[in-house]
Amino acid sequence: MAFEVAVLGAGCFWCVEGIYNSINGVEKAISGFAGGNVENPTYRQVCDTDTNHAEVVEITFDPTVLSYKDLLEIFWNIHNPTQLNRQGEDIGTQYRSSIFYTSEEQKIQAEESFLQFDNGELYEDKFVTTIEPLDKFWPAEDYHQGYYNENPETQYCSTVVGPKIAKFKSKFKQILK
Repeated sequence: MAFEVAVLGAGCFWCVEGIYNSINGVEKAISGFAGGNVENPTYRQVCDTDTNHAEVVEITFDPTVLSYKDLLEIFWNIHNPTQLNRQGEDIGTQYRSSIFYTSEEQKIQAEESFLQFDNGELYEDKFVTTIEPLDKFWPAEDYHQGYYNENPETQYCSTVVGPKIAKFKSKFKQILK
């Protein structure tokens, strides 16, 4: 079986990782960073300095179960792609809505998906999502991996991550593991 990789930024990576790891056909989703100008950045560097990295999730998936287009449809539904450099109260360029493509085919599919969903049905405002070539994915520190599952009772997880994952699971029940 040949797995493929998608790299998506939809705000806080704890939410995104938790969602994609719950989907049938996803082998693993890893929190990390992409699109910046610092080698192997730390979470602190990304939050406190101008590294230009986005918080992203690297999704390894089985394309015979779940297509790249399916992953993008989920992407548009799990965050607000009209908010520039933020998601809700999370503000900064690291929270930008972004798709990092790994091939020309992914770039084409991302652009087509952008046009398909940026039609006023999901959100009234225009999408500001960037579509960028993936230069390098940098995994975040170990304590970020599976963060929501390990820390569901923390304030941020119980008030932001948990409700976002619950909303996703109620809308996409048919594809859950």
